[in-house]
Amino acid sequence: MPEPKATWPRPVPLIGDSTSAAERAADPGGWAFDIDSQRALADIIGGRRDIRRYRPDALDPALVRQVLAAGHNAPSVGHSQPWRFIVVGAEDTREHAAMLADRARHRQASMLDDAAGQHLLDLQLDGIREAPIGIVMCCDRRVASAEVLGRATFEDADLWSCACAIQNMWLTARSVGFGMGWVTLFEPDDLAQLVGLPEGVASLGWLCLGYPDERPPEPGLMRAGWSARVPLESVTFAERWPDTGVAAPIGRIAGLKRDRVVAAHDDADSVLAPPGSLGRLDQVADRVIACGAGSVTTATLVLVGGDHLVADLGVTAYRRSVTADVIAAAHAGTSLGVTSARVAGFDTVVIDAGVSSGDLLATDALTLRRVAELVTEGQVVGRSLAPTKLVLLGEVGIGNTTVAAALACALLPADPVDIVGLGAAADTEMMARKREVVTGALARYRSRPAGEAPPYITALAALGGPEIAFLTGVVLGTAEAGGVVVLDGMVTSVAALLACDHAPAVSTHLVAGQRSRELGHLRILQHLGLSPLLDLRLRAGEGVGAVLAARMVLDTLATRREVARVSPAPSDETAVKDRPRAPLSVAKSTI
Repeated sequence: MPEPKATWPRPVPLIGDSTSAAERAADPGGWAFDIDSQRALADIIGGRRDIRRYRPDALDPALVRQVLAAGHNAPSVGHSQPWRFIVVGAEDTREHAAMLADRARHRQASMLDDAAGQHLLDLQLDGIREAPIGIVMCCDRRVASAEVLGRATFEDADLWSCACAIQNMWLTARSVGFGMGWVTLFEPDDLAQLVGLPEGVASLGWLCLGYPDERPPEPGLMRAGWSARVPLESVTFAERWPDTGVAAPIGRIAGLKRDRVVAAHDDADSVLAPPGSLGRLDQVADRVIACGAGSVTTATLVLVGGDHLVADLGVTAYRRSVTADVIAAAHAGTSLGVTSARVAGFDTVVIDAGVSSGDLLATDALTLRRVAELVTEGQVVGRSLAPTKLVLLGEVGIGNTTVAAALACALLPADPVDIVGLGAAADTEMMARKREVVTGALARYRSRPAGEAPPYITALAALGGPEIAFLTGVVLGTAEAGGVVVLDGMVTSVAALLACDHAPAVSTHLVAGQRSRELGHLRILQHLGLSPLLDLRLRAGEGVGAVLAARMVLDTLATRREVARVSPAPSDETAVKDRPRAPLSVAKSTI
């Protein structure tokens, strides 16, 4: 029998959270204060934290009610009690909310300088998915401000009252050992629509509530190096504002199961390395493991071709016949995408999805029936591959960046100026023609009456192409089977965008392989809440970027499986200090 794999004492940090995943799993309520400490308000205020990681354990309904009651007992201007609590447990709603938050986070990151933007994307923000309960804090503003004592002069005092309720809930949650996080990375209208708020009722964001899977001794953003606490003296003034002032503040498909998300973090916590050592690769590995694909060792490239009549409108530098040539080379095993997959040791599935029946500008690209057929065929392929392999997307189609741009503009929505790019070998005159065609196609699409077909099917019929419809089905089928999709360039990302428009939980099954040179690609990824693994300025298409990224993902998963692990037992500091050191040696290569 093989010898059991050696484990090592867990490295306990001298600063920060000293608890391990094993400790937290064994006693998820262990962060609670005793009764005497709960009465010590100063201690509770000092111990309040914005929690970002949660255990999946169920919460005692009596304690949840205690937290809500604390909010309901908050001070309110004019005793107006404007707060309303929407308690969310449904997985579909949480997954949709998580995608909206991911999207907003990437949008905000794009507004910052590169270093700050990357820092924001590195922060752990999976609480919406992990926490057993979400609470949407709402403020009922339908009473006229003049009718509420104190609001005639400070009209937003009702919102401040709701913020006081949040603080009450936060402190009470801390006192009973719950963690709470306040997520405001939403477009307000999106969150309002998600939970069906009527006109005149505003949301203050999403509160995550659960047992914490971290026990930070100080605010997380301080530990992450995002900000530092300023001295009290610098924000306290006598009688009036000083001349110097104060610096501005820094300002239909199952999603991932909470227990799987937490288990993936637990697995990372058991590695003999500081958390997040592999950066974004660790984040992707956690997501793949949470999807149940942590044991996969290979991938399949699904390369789909489509012929587009829009290519005859002067939007591309190549003849339509090039599509057939590349597909023929793919079937022969010699195209760029198929060759890159073979070199990586991956399988390939090559599909010729056919020809569009219209040019977008004057007529629909496809019939509704044909779109439905293509999506269904793609779903079958995705479901068949997902259980044992990563599913990589690739495409071939002269003119399909025009098609993808039209779809992106319709779904985001966005202006063609911000989405339409040059395309391979094109010039500025051709790009202007592409914008004209996309603008005209959008005008035709938006003027049509609403039909009975799902919106993503309608968009594909009017503005899409056969390969994009098929790839949309592959994404849906893979997500339905619990698999992971690795995206390539803009066209494959638009297929994912269509799938997420139909089922937001699909976003949890996506990995952005790369950022291509297409103008609108990054904006699409931001809308999906995804960060690309690679930025190599590729124009190849055919899934080459997805293949390169998949190799990195699979190597990371293999590393996680083979790397040294720490003992689940707490470390004995004395024993560690007194343990004799092995003599320094250099391991010999076995290659």
